Amino acid sequence: MSRVIAITNQKGGVGKTTTAVNLAAGLVQKEKRVLLIDLDPQGNATMGSGVDKQKLGRSVYHLLLGHAELADVRINTEHGFDILPANRELGGAEVELIEVDRRELRLREALLKVRPEYDYILIDCPPALNMLTVNGLAASEGVIIPMQCEYYALEGLTDLINTMRRVRQSLNPKIEIDGLLRTLYDPRSTLAQQVVAQLNQHFGDKVFETVIPRNIRLAEAPSFGRPIFAYDKSSRGAQAYRALAEELIERIN
Repeated sequence: MSRVIAITNQKGGVGKTTTAVNLAAGLVQKEKRVLLIDLDPQGNATMGSGVDKQKLGRSVYHLLLGHAELADVRINTEHGFDILPANRELGGAEVELIEVDRRELRLREALLKVRPEYDYILIDCPPALNMLTVNGLAASEGVIIPMQCEYYALEGLTDLINTMRRVRQSLNPKIEIDGLLRTLYDPRSTLAQQVVAQLNQHFGDKVFETVIPRNIRLAEAPSFGRPIFAYDKSSRGAQAYRALAEELIERIN
């Protein structure tokens, strides 16, 4: 059975979607079967995977509201992983799900049939603690939290952990943190070093050893609709996400 992992942080600009797309591609390089779910109405993971969000016939929106089967939504990307794509239509799901039974569990139930087809299912959650994020958390066994090493990141981390605690109590007792991932990391920053010390003190081995550096090639790749391995496989960013995929596999196994 696959490992379902939500990649989430309610703070924007922390490399969440970059991590979702490049970790999916990195796991494919390790010969893993991967499904990426774009649960963000911005559709950035969709575009970053080479799928035009403007031309979608069906999306995660239709899946969550029961208007389409997963097979009608799923797209095989040229990068070796499948994706359930999203666009701005998904923003309306927040309101429409209010009237739907078991609205927090729509994604989990939709994934039941396909879970044996994959080794990893990665969910790119929106940068908010809303119904879409709750669906992602309710469907997942693990959570990866990308975060910059800055003061406000620690404050946001507390909110996210409280949300996970509520989800564990009411919807999904199996959910746990797979790892905290330091992104956009600059080792020259004194503040970054202080935040890392606090993370290690409070979370210990939950902090990934792999660090994602600030890297211009990582920033450029999405505009070409490519993961970093298809854009510049020798870059520092590619090396970091290759290491992350290896570390995740070791942790899960």
